[in-house]
Amino acid sequence: MKTFSAKAEEIERKWWVIDARGKVLGDVAVAAARLLRGKHKAIFTPHCDTGDHVVVINAADVVLSGNKEEQKVYTSYSGYVGGQKRETVEQLRARRPELIVERAVHGMIPHNRLGRQIVKKLKVYAGEDHTHEAQNPETFEL
Repeated sequence: MKTFSAKAEEIERKWWVIDARGKVLGDVAVAAARLLRGKHKAIFTPHCDTGDHVVVINAADVVLSGNKEEQKVYTSYSGYVGGQKRETVEQLRARRPELIVERAVHGMIPHNRLGRQIVKKLKVYAGEDHTHEAQNPETFEL
């Protein structure tokens, strides 16, 4: 018996919409990462991008469990002296709410060339409107 390995030209990609309003950030990120990676498909191949496109709407209304709303801190470092920036969830939500979901999903995807290719299929919008109606996305229920 031969082991099946998916090829890039054979993969059929679907479009999914996840509504994050009132949902826990971790649940939304797990669902999005699973769809992006293609782990829900029978043809999943670890070294190949077999996933679908994911559109997350209402990212500004995502909920964090526990005390993370006050205690979680996002840190970035430019590489220069004094270049460390720290931001709470409240500050990040006011500045750019899509980044909360993007960073959560990015942390659940492999950190290599394949992961960088996979994360390009993620589209996150703070509000209800998105520009992907032409792709006829299906809603994904959590």
